[in-house]
Formats: sequence, structure tokens, C-alpha cells
Amino acid sequence: MLFKKVREDLNAFKERDPAARSKAEIFFLYNGFHAVLFYRLSHWLYRRKCFFLARWVSQYAKFRTGVEIHPAATIGKGLCIDHGTGIVIGETTVIGDYCLLYQGVTLGGTGKDTGKRHPTLEDHVMVGSGAKILGPFTIGSHSKIAANAVVLEEIPPHSTAVGVPAKVIRQNGKRVESDLMDQVHIPDPVAQELARLAARIEELEKKLEDQ
Repeated sequence: MLFKKVREDLNAFKERDPAARSKAEIFFLYNGFHAVLFYRLSHWLYRRKCFFLARWVSQYAKFRTGVEIHPAATIGKGLCIDHGTGIVIGETTVIGDYCLLYQGVTLGGTGKDTGKRHPTLEDHVMVGSGAKILGPFTIGSHSKIAANAVVLEEIPPHSTAVGVPAKVIRQNGKRVESDLMDQVHIPDPVAQELARLAARIEELEKKLEDQ
């Protein structure tokens, strides 16, 4: 079972990285693949209650690859980590099949939850560079999280989320209409304040004239 998942991970890297010339190149030279490989071993040890050894493997992997994956995390088949430096995956994270993570991604907690503290990614989720997904909610299947987005709430399947905090801008191939996403017709706070001051001055002038 372990070797089958490793083979599927290798195939996923080959299919998704156009720069990969061969599976041998991926197996021996790709940090992202090495991080997944170390995770498979540490998770196998963790499930057999070899907790210290599992953590040792995961910490060595962090030093070796720049990717930190807690051995208790649950990760499906075909995970692809592209340029994985800086990725952090927390203890209660669940990742479905054939997901894609880019560098700098954090699948973490908010620090105030207990039990299930980290996110769940369903199948075929893509998370862009530097994105942070924080909390015990679900990212629906086939969804895309934009680079540097900060996700603090559940994202439906087949959605695209961007921004800080992240908002859904596309769902099922259609743009989501929302005033929150209107970046053109935004009120000018300086103009609003000047208008308020002008109205106040006019009000005071009328009071002086009446005296």
C-alpha cells in the first residue's frame, strides 16, 4: 500500500510538472517529492505508534527539504508539491487525492481551536504560492486558492478564492457578483471626510450668521 502511494505520487509529479524530463529525475532530485516520500514513511511509523521515530523523520525532512508535514496529517494519493520550500502542514490536516501545493503554503490552525484544528482539502484542490488556510473547515473539491490568499472560512467545491481574507470570485465556472469584489467603484475616504468637514463648516457659518 505504501509503495503504491509512492508510485502514484511520482506519477502525479510527472503529469503536473512540464519541466520534469523523467521519473528518475523527480525521484532523485525533486525536493517536493522527497518531502512527500518522507511524510509517507513518518506517517507509516506514526500509525504504528512509533511516535518519536515518526517525528524524527519529519524533522529531518524539514531540515532536508524545507517542507514541514506533521506525521499525523492525513494525505491522499497523488499529492504534488511544486517548489515546496516553506510549506507547513499541521497535525489534523486532511488532504484528498491529487492536490497541488506551491511554495510557502500553510495549512494551519488559528490557535483557538481544539481537536480538529487544521483544514481539510478535498480532491483536486490547488493552493497557490504563499497562501494561508487557517482553521478546521473544508476547501471543496476542484477549488483553487490564489497566491497569497488568506482563507479563514469554508470554500465550496469548484470555486476560486482570492484576497485577504479570501473571498470566492468564481464558482462552477461563473463569476460571483459581490460588492466586496468591486475594486473600481470604491468610496474615496479622503473625499468623504472633506465633504463631511465642508458640511460642518457650512453649518457653523449659518449659526454665526443667526446670532
